[in-house]
Amino acid sequence: MPRAVVIGAARRVGRAVALELARDGFDLVLTHRADRDGAMDTAEQVRRMGRAADVRFLDLADLGSLAPFADACGAGAVDAMAIVASSYERTPFGSIAAESAEREVRVNALAPLLLVQAFTERLAASRLEGGGAVVVFGDIHAAGRPRRDFAPYLMSKAALHGMVESLALELAPRVRVNAIAPGVVAWPDGTPEPERVAYESRIPLARPGTPDDAARLVRTLVRDMHYVTGSVLRLDGGRWLR
Repeated sequence: MPRAVVIGAARRVGRAVALELARDGFDLVLTHRADRDGAMDTAEQVRRMGRAADVRFLDLADLGSLAPFADACGAGAVDAMAIVASSYERTPFGSIAAESAEREVRVNALAPLLLVQAFTERLAASRLEGGGAVVVFGDIHAAGRPRRDFAPYLMSKAALHGMVESLALELAPRVRVNAIAPGVVAWPDGTPEPERVAYESRIPLARPGTPDDAARLVRTLVRDMHYVTGSVLRLDGGRWLR
């Protein structure tokens, strides 16, 4: 059976990705940081589909834990990796602290880089048509049209986009590396209602995306888009156009 690693599978987009891949026949390694109960619930839903699910703790801010985590996942092939977890902090200019800004880069860019490096041999061993697949989550606003109050976050996601292009070259032809750049597919907890309304009013398709929208695109990148690598694909309902 094919096997996938989903980083950040406790809820929202990560859970949707895990369930979509399970429906498509993947056994899964699922990670969580703060929400172990959520990850265990995701795993139980995966097992009810007849697929294996191994739940592990992983803190992306702890860069030294990434290689040991990869070792603990075993030596067999890993056919796909979806890195969903990230850090998202509102930091108005003038209040930016070095420690918090550095953490955004560490979690959102350095950790994905080191994770993919740690799994490279197992991804390259995939027998899926198209080879192994890595899908990370960027942000449309890190590729232009930035939003106020998120400079460290957007800088970290821009670095992640750069990583995708670099690793697509480094790992070809055995492993494809792509990013999904959402507008909104799941609002962060506590987002003020006026901010949501203002943002959504500029989406041509007249609604925010959903975790299932994101999960379906992950599955498509892994299973069907064999000639796509090094791409950052917008998933924004047309928001980029406005």
